[in-house]
Amino acid sequence: MQFSKSRNTTRWVIIFASFLIISMILWNTYNFFQIFKNEERLKMNLWANAQKTLINAGETTDVELPLLIFSNNTSIPIILTENDNIINTVNIDEEIVKNKEKAKDFLSGLKSENDPIEIEYVPGKFQYLYYGDSALLNKLKYYPIALLLIIVLFAGLVYNFYRSTKMATQNKLWAGMAKETAHQIGTPLSSLIGWVEILKADNVEETTIAEIEKDIDRLQTITERFSKIGSEPKLENKDIIEETQKSYDYLQSRFSKQVEFSFNSPKDPIIVLMNPTLHSWTIENLVKNAIDAMKGRGKLALEIIQEGDLVKINVSDTGNGIPKNQFKNVFEPGFTTKKRGWGLGLSLTKRIVEEYHKGTIKVLNSEIGKGTTMQIIFTKN
Repeated sequence: MQFSKSRNTTRWVIIFASFLIISMILWNTYNFFQIFKNEERLKMNLWANAQKTLINAGETTDVELPLLIFSNNTSIPIILTENDNIINTVNIDEEIVKNKEKAKDFLSGLKSENDPIEIEYVPGKFQYLYYGDSALLNKLKYYPIALLLIIVLFAGLVYNFYRSTKMATQNKLWAGMAKETAHQIGTPLSSLIGWVEILKADNVEETTIAEIEKDIDRLQTITERFSKIGSEPKLENKDIIEETQKSYDYLQSRFSKQVEFSFNSPKDPIIVLMNPTLHSWTIENLVKNAIDAMKGRGKLALEIIQEGDLVKINVSDTGNGIPKNQFKNVFEPGFTTKKRGWGLGLSLTKRIVEEYHKGTIKVLNSEIGKGTTMQIIFTKN
């Protein structure tokens, strides 16, 4: 517990420090931007004074410095106006200068960027210098946006990493709990097997003992399933028809007669590399889901189809159906339409089929109020 608190404190310290560093970077960037903007304003004031000097220059006026100021400006766009007419442009594309409409639009853009500098070259006569931001200043202007985007991407990566780590930890926890459950079930199960032997010795009716033995076998199967969670299962070459039939027959005998079961398959065996215990779990989940969708009353059909190297298992029901926009969501952990349940059945089924057996599972078709067909596809061995 102490370790968990310490880890959370460290995480918040890192987050706060990161936020502080980012804030300082943004603040310094803003300060640099203002410094460069003020420096460009000073340059434009010098340019305006140089313009005034040239206008009023006489034969003896030294114009070397004003001309040097003009020549040094190679990045800041300038439009000089008098009486609302453009009289000079600097660092502006010739295509814009030659087109009056484009020039006016460009001038409007400069007016929005910076306040104009007024040049009173003689008393009562004015020119106005409009200028824009240099390329360097424009790059600096968008730097915080780029930085924020990088931060957002980095935060997304950290979040995904944290979420994946958390999910991995939870998976380990659930796997550990499943194995412990299997271990705990093992003790009373061994006792039940012993009691069955006693019942046999007391000549209890054989049909009763046979049914008890079926349920004990089922408990052993469930124990084996839970013990395999988190481990790589052993795959064997098995007849998928026979293994599916076993699960189907057991479930049929345990459910209400109000569910009309049907089973269709080819006569010849179909050999598939599989784990019988996990395949049984898959069939059980699909059949139970179908019966739940029908609320315990309707028709349930299980069909095995062979198409070339592919083996398809269709489980169809006459239940409520699934909206098309939820076909993929039904396999997500936690997704359920029932008032009770954790929504883990189909997500476990998907994992068994796709990760362990390298097959695929999908909602083949569904219609609201008419029913659903789930399909599993395996590759024949």
